[in-house]
Amino acid sequence: MDSVTTDCCSAEEDDCSDSDVLCLMRVGKNSDWLRLFENAEVQLANVTVGRGLEVTHQLLSSTCPLMISRLHCSFRQKEDGQWTVTDKKSLNGVWVNGERIPAEQPHLLRLGDSIQLGVPLLGTKVEFDYVLIQRPLKDIKPYLVKEHREDTKAAHTPRKFKRKLGVEEVEPSTSKHKLYRCSSADKSFAKPCPLSPVKARRQLSHTQPEETVTSRQEHEGKLPPSDGSSSAWDLDNLQMYSQNILLLREQVSDTQRQVKSLEGEPRQTDPLREEQVRELQGQLEALRAKMHRMETLEKSFSETKRQLEEQKTQQQEELMKKQLEEALQEQKKVIDELALSRKGFEEIILAKNKELEVTKEEKEKARAQKEEVVTQVTEVLENELQCIICSELFIEAVILNCAHSFCCYCIKQWRNKKDECPICRQAIQSQTRCLALDNCIDRMVENLSLDMKARRQTLVTERK
Repeated sequence: MDSVTTDCCSAEEDDCSDSDVLCLMRVGKNSDWLRLFENAEVQLANVTVGRGLEVTHQLLSSTCPLMISRLHCSFRQKEDGQWTVTDKKSLNGVWVNGERIPAEQPHLLRLGDSIQLGVPLLGTKVEFDYVLIQRPLKDIKPYLVKEHREDTKAAHTPRKFKRKLGVEEVEPSTSKHKLYRCSSADKSFAKPCPLSPVKARRQLSHTQPEETVTSRQEHEGKLPPSDGSSSAWDLDNLQMYSQNILLLREQVSDTQRQVKSLEGEPRQTDPLREEQVRELQGQLEALRAKMHRMETLEKSFSETKRQLEEQKTQQQEELMKKQLEEALQEQKKVIDELALSRKGFEEIILAKNKELEVTKEEKEKARAQKEEVVTQVTEVLENELQCIICSELFIEAVILNCAHSFCCYCIKQWRNKKDECPICRQAIQSQTRCLALDNCIDRMVENLSLDMKARRQTLVTERK
């Protein structure tokens, strides 16, 4: 009945693969996405998440076993089609868009909301970080995590029979304190407790079909793609297969020891010993075949890993070449811009130099004109405004009746000797002060040097 139900469900899923479904996309990973089943699927109307057994999706933390509670949270669709999330009093809480929601209170979700289960450890990000998206089922089906069905198996198991659960059916637990427990996302690393030969045979007989199915799945669906898009996934599987090979070798050695112990004992003690030996030998051959398959897978994964590393190296080289070319192009652009700037600066400097030369020429012309004016003024002072008697500029100039000018002091001293003009020898009949000439000389003396001013002041003082 279970197989028929599963086939029917798979057929229905194939029929509605084009329909859009809601799921929680795990941030940073192309796997372990959690699907939110619609209300049409009655058995999964309430989607639960936790590390326990009776949940829809079981999450096991690889860093902290107690990060996810046994029943951490639940997702439920309302009658109007909207989804809500409810924190089931978890230890580390449920965070929507960076804020922790209250316990036992449904919180309305929208597309694109960030949902974090648990808190980040020191120096790391949140391990279980999801985003609510809506995509066609055929697009997200390869990334979905398989829903946890262990509660269904446990429901069909009678309670009066105590059955030892397999490694994949139980959550990680040790005899240590909870704070010191360690777990791994891959539960195949766990080692079962040593069993008696009879229990070991029973367990091997029960687990043999499951192991065959597992190995078939590994050969058919779990080989890494040849395009090199999942190097981290290949590395994890390579470590997993290495651990599985070690476990198989230990099982082979244990089975060989059991066979030798059974063959060494006398046959009269147990009439079924030969049958047990044959059964153990068959199991031994099966384990050896499985170990051979695992070694082959390990080799294939090693080769794939090597190819991926080579491809990664080539991609890095190509990326570095592209970056180098871009850097060279940018450097060339910078050099061209600097050359243009230099040319512009040179033109500006030439223009400034020309302006300075023009300004210098103008200054020289102005200076020459000024010197010429000074020279002319000096000549006028020397020729026209000097007293012929003392050869100095007029001091209290006077004009005689013959129109010649002299210093008042000089002409007075001259007239004590002769009463005639020193220039034209005409008799002096009158002399008159010329204030205009004195004022003109005083204005011109102000532009002369300090030595000439001091000399003139000294003469004026002496004559007074």
